[in-house]
Amino acid sequence: MVAISVPTENRAIHRLEKEIEPLRKKLAAHPLYKAVQNVDQLKVLMENHVFAVWDFMGLLKELQRGLTCIDVPWRPVGMRDSRRLINEIVLGEESDQIDGRNISHLELYLESMYDAGANTRPINRLLEHFAKQKVVDISDDGLKKAFAECSVPKPARDFVRSTFEAIRSGKLHVVASAFTFGREDLIPLMFTGLLKDMNQKIGDGSLNSFIVYLERHIEVDGDEHGPMALQMVAEICGNERDPRWNEAIVAAKKALTARIALWDGVVAEIEKRNSKKA
Repeated sequence: MVAISVPTENRAIHRLEKEIEPLRKKLAAHPLYKAVQNVDQLKVLMENHVFAVWDFMGLLKELQRGLTCIDVPWRPVGMRDSRRLINEIVLGEESDQIDGRNISHLELYLESMYDAGANTRPINRLLEHFAKQKVVDISDDGLKKAFAECSVPKPARDFVRSTFEAIRSGKLHVVASAFTFGREDLIPLMFTGLLKDMNQKIGDGSLNSFIVYLERHIEVDGDEHGPMALQMVAEICGNERDPRWNEAIVAAKKALTARIALWDGVVAEIEKRNSKKA
């Protein structure tokens, strides 16, 4: 797990990080990282994880709406450093430049799924489902209905529902905490070496796009965005005695617990498919 240093002396941040440390350790030692050893097992991971790549943008856009001005006429609003962070991440996630072309990270992930032979129908159907809605329904019931219609895997369903619970809270500090502490993605660090070895053994380059995706996240989520995100949470929550810090701790724990549950579900599905082959 990439260590995130506190940009300023902030006892509230230290308290939050201390509260969530047991969950972070559990996530860092999760059995998933040893469970994926071949392409078929990787497909199970990708078919679930793609929904986390997608709903990450929901958190990001909610922060952009709360920390920047997206209205006309425009006016400068919000905290300058946090405004910069969010707009920078939006640019990278929504319109990154990779191999001489502009592409979102979700589109890059979908390409990697196509190349690996993973099933992209559920995520594509879900995107189409929401694109067709004149009034988008992101209520819990609305999500459940959409998931059923689009055959979204169960581990991914529960994870996305947790993400949208934070988004629907209407509390910027809750969204910021879920974004900052619940989205430390261990996949790039844990899987890049494994996938390079796997890709070499396969010999057809079918994992090239996924390796590019992982390496890009290692590059952009390293030294700069982590500390800036911590600063954003500190700016939003304010004084260490502010009650918003307690809600931020709860939100961070929920987000990490949801990620652990997602990984649990992926491992269970891998084991289930392995037992059918035995």
